[in-house]
Amino acid sequence: MLLSVDWDAYSGCADLVFDAPIWGTPDRQHDRLARWHERVAKRGGSDWQALDAEFPLYPGWHELTQYAGLPVFSALSHEQAALWLHAFPGRDVLNIDSHHDLSNLRGDPQRWRPGNWAGLGLAAGLIGRYTVRYPEWHAGLLVTEGHDLTRTRQELETALLPGVLARVQLERSAALPAPAEVEALLVVQSPSWTNPAHDAALFGILHTLSAAPLGEPPMMRGS
Repeated sequence: MLLSVDWDAYSGCADLVFDAPIWGTPDRQHDRLARWHERVAKRGGSDWQALDAEFPLYPGWHELTQYAGLPVFSALSHEQAALWLHAFPGRDVLNIDSHHDLSNLRGDPQRWRPGNWAGLGLAAGLIGRYTVRYPEWHAGLLVTEGHDLTRTRQELETALLPGVLARVQLERSAALPAPAEVEALLVVQSPSWTNPAHDAALFGILHTLSAAPLGEPPMMRGS
């Protein structure tokens, strides 16, 4: 299988944080850094520490080091996933993510975006079967896709063709597959959705994995 990991599965938010990007956000340059400074200022802070309580780094990310030695790629967002899928066409994909990435209501539905890459990959035959595995912390946040899998699947029934939806599985778990089951790994930063305070942890993982940049690389957003 191919394994995709979106950093927003670990760099998340607490419950009832109404300016959290998980409630919905565009993916513009402003959203990737300036919007995070605005969140700091709103909390009366002067650095990323002001975000610690409401935008935590959830456990489990250290376990990604087990994939050292495999082909590992990194990217700014899943917009670059098309390059990865074309390099390994037709494989089953497991995506560890806070979003299913199967459909995007904004803009051209045929343009590869972070929110629809998996749906386009399935429709094009670049993905065999697709599983999105939401993190365990979604269980405690009503607004998340992973809180109510039945509700989320029902929403997808109106967005995806039946032949595509039949190859989709939704689940919530902290489990990661054994390295022997993984052919290649893609790790994406998704800076519009992830706390800049956690960039150092992400870059440390990417260094350990000797990740090769794919398309636009992750950005270190500094202090």
